[in-house]
Amino acid sequence: MRSDFSIHINKVQVTDEGPYTCTFQANNKPRITHVYLIVQVPARIVNISKNVSVNEGENVNLYCLAVGRPEPTVTWKDQKYGLVSDGEFLDITEIKRQQAEDYECITNNGVGASDQRKVKVTVNYPPMITDVKNMPAHLGKTAILRCEAMAVPPASFEWYRDDHRPVESDNTLRIKNEKTRSLLLFTNVTEKHFGNYTCFASNRLGASNASMLLFRKLSKCTSTQNN
Repeated sequence: MRSDFSIHINKVQVTDEGPYTCTFQANNKPRITHVYLIVQVPARIVNISKNVSVNEGENVNLYCLAVGRPEPTVTWKDQKYGLVSDGEFLDITEIKRQQAEDYECITNNGVGASDQRKVKVTVNYPPMITDVKNMPAHLGKTAILRCEAMAVPPASFEWYRDDHRPVESDNTLRIKNEKTRSLLLFTNVTEKHFGNYTCFASNRLGASNASMLLFRKLSKCTSTQNN
């Protein structure tokens, strides 16, 4: 005749881990058996870097601390390029603007689902004007001068004439600033509008400027000659 001897532990805790001894009588003889209970706990992130904002060229140090039983692995994943770095710490030396993104920490120990959280890294840099073109214009028509600048934080824009006077809006000229560019809009081009214009883009890290020309576009003339 066989008998089963068991112990039931409700809501197992880590503190329940350890050796357990079962003693019983069989054929009037004492018997002893030993069992070791191992308690496993899914991996969990308990502390991670906050979102950070740094200037281009600075060093970035991120951390991601996790617990679990057995001891979990920790991996950092680059969301943009899919690059992987093992370990709780991720160090980026002299960060570039192209490295601004979300970095994901993933921890796993084979018990249950993995745990993951993200850290947003913002890289600040001064404005760099990228789109400048001289533009032809007809008298009495509309025209647009464009100035685009990449910058973090976004650039503020100003326009100047060739004599360094600030350009001010009037009923024939308007400045429209958008997130990454500024438009100088001419609603009715006159002779006074032709000339050199300078776009000035700035943020707290620096400034950049570029000049462009609004010039008169001559109408095509056709002539006939009598034979």
